[in-house]
Amino acid sequence: MSIAGHPSMSVSRAKISRASPLAGFETVRTPRSVRCAQRTAIRASGSNGAAPALVNGAVASGPDLSVTVNGLKLPNPFVIGSGPPGTNYAVMKRAFEDGWGAVIAKTVSLDSSKVVNVTPRYAKMFAPGSKKDVIGWENIELISDRPFETMLEEFKRLKAEFPDRVLIASIMEEVNRASWEEIVERCQEAGADAFEINFSCPHGMPERRMGMAMGQDPDLLSEVCSWVNAKATVPVWAKMTPNITDIAVPAAAALRAGCEGVSAINTITSVMGVDLATLRPQPSVQGHTTPGGYSYTAVKPIALAKVMSIAKAIAADHPGASLSGLGGVATGSDAAEFILIGADTVQVCTGVMLKGYGLVRDLCAELQDFMRQHDFKSIDEFRGKALPYFTTHHELVRMQREAIAEKKAKRVGLSRDDDWSGDGFVKEAESMVAQ
Repeated sequence: MSIAGHPSMSVSRAKISRASPLAGFETVRTPRSVRCAQRTAIRASGSNGAAPALVNGAVASGPDLSVTVNGLKLPNPFVIGSGPPGTNYAVMKRAFEDGWGAVIAKTVSLDSSKVVNVTPRYAKMFAPGSKKDVIGWENIELISDRPFETMLEEFKRLKAEFPDRVLIASIMEEVNRASWEEIVERCQEAGADAFEINFSCPHGMPERRMGMAMGQDPDLLSEVCSWVNAKATVPVWAKMTPNITDIAVPAAAALRAGCEGVSAINTITSVMGVDLATLRPQPSVQGHTTPGGYSYTAVKPIALAKVMSIAKAIAADHPGASLSGLGGVATGSDAAEFILIGADTVQVCTGVMLKGYGLVRDLCAELQDFMRQHDFKSIDEFRGKALPYFTTHHELVRMQREAIAEKKAKRVGLSRDDDWSGDGFVKEAESMVAQ
């Protein structure tokens, strides 16, 4: 799917700091078309003179964008979210070269032979009346189908080439303690700086009691977190599913089980639409489909609400825990909103698939523009500033009632001749003069 400046949580072991309903859906026919679009966007990006030059991800001037998360130092708060933009060495290297603050690799498991993807596996939702303005993206893609050993070798290679950059391993397994312990130990040996536990993939994996199936069961989630944290010597984040009544419940369970932070949100369970010509649901695979995960700008209001709920829970019961926000981030202004409600870092996945890795330069420029408008010198200065202004509807009614009463009490002018007084005559007259 954020944690600058917060001290690491106290845990039982020592840790090393190191996204009209039918008016515009379109199936993306092949992953290759997405890759071509990425390359075009990458070449086009950087032509905007307003975008800052990034040196190892750091801005050379202007407001400071660096963050420190659970002891991890990031040059900027923008993190590649787990998914296709972190699927192999080539694309993760490109992300570091273009300046992303950190990279979360595509989710790995010990046995990739069980992971079989189909195509088409993406579909777009367009704004009404448009065939260019993408507002939503659905995917039915699974976790990494590459051999675990291959991913480990690429982790090692990336850390050798970018030793000061943050590489986070996204991990998922079935309900088997030994498997979770093995994947943790081997990813750490390969140089992973942190873990993100995928408790939130909404399609395919829940059929094996993985992903969202775990994330919707706080007790099971807590048990798995305890297994991971017993082995991990680097920070651990738990990635939350939005497909649950109260997202703060599993988030709190993960933090109680020793995780240093949480990420939210993963994609929202969705059906993109039905083709009215063929009468088949989309994306159509042999005329059929399955509900998938919905992302990009249309989900941002939902993501903000979920992140706000977690942020309030952290502030109340888990001070110092980290929060990585994601869901619909396409601009630096979007990122500022997540940070204002308590996120320490901001993840981007679908935005990269649509606009390319060079998007990070625009994100940094736009976030700096926001900071200049308010004279913020660092992200610490505005993180969580909007959070105190969320309350209950009952409290809104009370506050408005009191405000109206106060306004009435300060009412100026006289309504009747009987209200004139001798001592206050001049002031009473002045109170009724047009301004």
